[in-house]
Amino acid sequence: MKLAFIIDPITQLNPGHDTSVAIMEAAQVLGHQVWTTEASQLTVVEGKAWSYLQAVQLKPVELIEGRWQVPRDWCRVENSVFTCLEEMDAVFMRTDPPVTIPYLYATYILDLIDTKKTLVINSPEGLRTANEKMYALQFTSVIPQTIVTQNKAVIQKFLEVREGGVLKPLGGKAGEGILFLEKGDRNFNSLIEVSTQRGREPVMIQEYLPAAKEGDKRIVLLDGDPIGAVNRIPTGSEFRGNMAVGGKAAKVDITERDLEICATVAPQLQADGLYFVGIDIIGGYLTEVNVTSPTGIREIDRFNNVRLGEKVIKWLENKLNFFK
Repeated sequence: MKLAFIIDPITQLNPGHDTSVAIMEAAQVLGHQVWTTEASQLTVVEGKAWSYLQAVQLKPVELIEGRWQVPRDWCRVENSVFTCLEEMDAVFMRTDPPVTIPYLYATYILDLIDTKKTLVINSPEGLRTANEKMYALQFTSVIPQTIVTQNKAVIQKFLEVREGGVLKPLGGKAGEGILFLEKGDRNFNSLIEVSTQRGREPVMIQEYLPAAKEGDKRIVLLDGDPIGAVNRIPTGSEFRGNMAVGGKAAKVDITERDLEICATVAPQLQADGLYFVGIDIIGGYLTEVNVTSPTGIREIDRFNNVRLGEKVIKWLENKLNFFK
């Protein structure tokens, strides 16, 4: 197979943590060609999606004494070749959020790929549909009490009857801009004014779940099926468990409740062409659905001695053989 990955600059990725690198490594190990590009390189010519693609050769990381060891010069990138993306068997769209206007334009370009020739993971339409905060709201039976508003009075009323709330910017990533709110906070007005751009932009407020102290579980789903999980535990005085803000990764099991949540969201994920997804669960409640560039594979592999990247590529082989 010839596989293209739309990613952030490859030299800025951490091969011991980044899921995109794990999947690219697996593809190469299994004998497939790996090409990379960036969203800014996407182009439309005669109604088709093109891009400047670079062939990549990777030196796989090694797990030594429980840590990923990254070889020197872990990637080699060849010169760019202007290529129609339909020459690829699959295109992985894995540019990190936030979902900006240029990001949305990139998904429109990816719409021009003939899906009978090339599979796009995740579906451009699905990426536009699934705001990583708002998408979970349709699964009311498995999410915590949640509101979305830019109205200060509505937020205040929500907090009056709860231990606390967690404010999330709708376009945030990696824990950025997430705040813990509690009634009586003398900074409440200022916090809401800053977060909502003085009432011009809605935010999400979820009830605070005390189980957050025990961790924020990331479950990776492949075509709706859970294939692994990792726990992110807050450290120090930080209430957020995101690894990007210092959360500690830990081994964790997938529970019956987790499977119930996965079964609840899977049909909609599949309908929206969201093949590779990370869902976040706290205390048995779904809090987010991550579809742009969900991570966690390296940590799951490390704790469970598996290679989920290879599982993804073997799934892709089977899927493409079925359609072709």
